[in-house]
Amino acid sequence: MNNSLVTTDYVVFIIYFLLVSSYGYYIYRKRRKGEHDAKAFFLAEGTLTWWAIGASLIASNISAEQFIGMSGEGFFLGIAVAAYEWIAAIALIIVAVWFIPVYLKNKIYTMPQFLKTRYNEPVALIMAVFWLFLYVFVNLTSILYLGAVAINGLTGGDYLHVIMIGLAVFALMISLGGMKVVAYTDVIQVAVLIFGGLVTTYIALTVVGEKFGAGSNAIAGFNILMEQAPEHFKMIIPKPTASSTQNEISKYLTFPGMASYVAGIWIINLNYWGCNQYITQRALGADLQTARTGILFAGFLKLLMPLIVMLPGIAAYVLYKGGHLPQLIGGKDGAYSAVLTFLPVGLKGLSVAALTAAIVASLAGKVNSISTIFTLDIYAKYFHRETSERKLVFVGRATVFVAMILAVLFTWNDLLGIGGAGGFTFIQKYTGFISPGVFAMFILGMFWKRTTGSAAIAGVLSGFLFSVFFNELAPKLLGNDTFLYTAYPNGAGAYEIPFHICMGLSFGFTMLIMILMSLAGPKVNPKAFELDKGMFKVSNSTMVLIMLTLLIIMALYVKFW
Repeated sequence: MNNSLVTTDYVVFIIYFLLVSSYGYYIYRKRRKGEHDAKAFFLAEGTLTWWAIGASLIASNISAEQFIGMSGEGFFLGIAVAAYEWIAAIALIIVAVWFIPVYLKNKIYTMPQFLKTRYNEPVALIMAVFWLFLYVFVNLTSILYLGAVAINGLTGGDYLHVIMIGLAVFALMISLGGMKVVAYTDVIQVAVLIFGGLVTTYIALTVVGEKFGAGSNAIAGFNILMEQAPEHFKMIIPKPTASSTQNEISKYLTFPGMASYVAGIWIINLNYWGCNQYITQRALGADLQTARTGILFAGFLKLLMPLIVMLPGIAAYVLYKGGHLPQLIGGKDGAYSAVLTFLPVGLKGLSVAALTAAIVASLAGKVNSISTIFTLDIYAKYFHRETSERKLVFVGRATVFVAMILAVLFTWNDLLGIGGAGGFTFIQKYTGFISPGVFAMFILGMFWKRTTGSAAIAGVLSGFLFSVFFNELAPKLLGNDTFLYTAYPNGAGAYEIPFHICMGLSFGFTMLIMILMSLAGPKVNPKAFELDKGMFKVSNSTMVLIMLTLLIIMALYVKFW
């Protein structure tokens, strides 16, 4: 049994490619009348439906690092990793109810514009440049590299650069049409992603049933997973004791039990879903009710994601432990690819289409955000203030092209070392360190009128410095066990604090610094946003969707606590 595709698989994939490309071209032709309207190009202002916004949010969020990385964490940790998805659903409720009204009332279209409106221009410029470098040289490159490596492994292992170029060209075809084309093609991408992912999960469970003598029955296969790996179906990783093995300690370092829910996981999710151009851009061109419904629809879809990207990893673990997965290569990160080898002809092509859908949607969404920030927050403000709408759209398209070329160049021979560090590690290293400061700057800027621009700059800098301190230096300088934290052996001869706890500590100290600095300023900052209770009221239909999501999450945690 091998990973190579056959003719039928390629036919399935080509049909998918033609379907998405044709639909994207159809959407582009429909909006030709406004093709030189900058807001239409960057934000699809007023033309996205709630289901397009929700689907596009999920398509942009799920990529190769989720399929490969989260399946790997399912193999290693089990269902605890699903917290990233289920807490994200709650974070999306918070964003829909409290964040989006602030953005829409103040006509915010980009995150640097928020910072300029609320604080000052230097803060906005610093963060615009930072986000551009982050999106191009961390996010875009890692999505392209990990995606090309994953698909290359499924096609025999000899076409890495061809696949890399193919993914880049496919994403360019979509993103050059603007946000409306990106969002509406994402609807197809998500449909393929979810259907292909569910098929893979179903096959994985039936294989488990067959290998353990229960027949080709997915439900029986799931029950076998719970019997063979009960520790993989616990949401809370126990805190290590003196008798804990290194494997148990490593699990806690990855996801430190209840401490994750007190500290880091909320910062990760609220910063990602509420303060991130790449994500919020889809809702910023809509009216409040449409934006809210779309975001909550995305939250509802997030409840499904562990079934698609995490459960195959647990199936791989049980099969491997039982000696039924000799094709597993590369440890936990090879879990998803190993499971795909069980798919029959045709369905393997569908699984590649699902993986490609996730990758291309993320690439297209990312370059669109890069284009929006560069064009609206740098080019239009510092190079040509009086430029025409047509010129802005041209610059936007040129930026899309340049960003993708840079991504290909830097991933061609993996110049950034993404493969050596591992995809999740690479992304976390460069984004996780800045998240506490950025989130503190946004949350105080939205909801505390006293926050000052100087406090915002101090927050970004101190958030980064605190992250470096707690992640890299604290155990060496302060010891392994203090009233703030406990550091554990990482298996490599050193001690480290769980990353989520580091993030929580960094956020707490950053907030303290920003509050103290702001207290030295005026009681009401002249640039503070005007808020009223009416902004945060929700309709009855919105409340029903919120309650349904929360009840499902509660039921899941009661079942798997």
